[in-house]
Amino acid sequence: MKQEINRHDILAKITPLIENTAMRFGYIPIETDFVKENHRWFLRIYLYSREKDVTLDDCENVTRSLSDFLDEIIPVKYYLEVSSPGLERKFKSDKEFIYFKGRRISLKLKQPLQGEEEKIFKGEILDFDENEGLSFFRFEDGKELQIPAQNIQSAKLYID
Repeated sequence: MKQEINRHDILAKITPLIENTAMRFGYIPIETDFVKENHRWFLRIYLYSREKDVTLDDCENVTRSLSDFLDEIIPVKYYLEVSSPGLERKFKSDKEFIYFKGRRISLKLKQPLQGEEEKIFKGEILDFDENEGLSFFRFEDGKELQIPAQNIQSAKLYID
């Protein structure tokens, strides 16, 4: 008999546990995903910290701290992957603009800003607010831009 799995219910149950465990090690879980790929379940957790880099040892420590508790909550066999967000991570939510404040990003807009022709910029996140949008320092000309959140098509971390 095939077991029905509601991944959203499982994520709702495990998210507080993941957040608390990550915070004990000084990290923020910026993304947690529970997906089925090729008939296998994967739980992927991406950790971030402004103060320090995510190391392999840290990922291993978080994995060991979580695995027994997760095994009690998740009713199917799954593979746990804990890692850093990566050097050129593509943003998946607006909250990442807050987490990565001060970092360099590559930004693609849906529409050019008024008085501009380009839709792709490289720069630094100055600030982000859901209502005000993104305050952005553009490297090309040293201009500070205010970009409405609804005009952002995509963003990713940028490394020189």
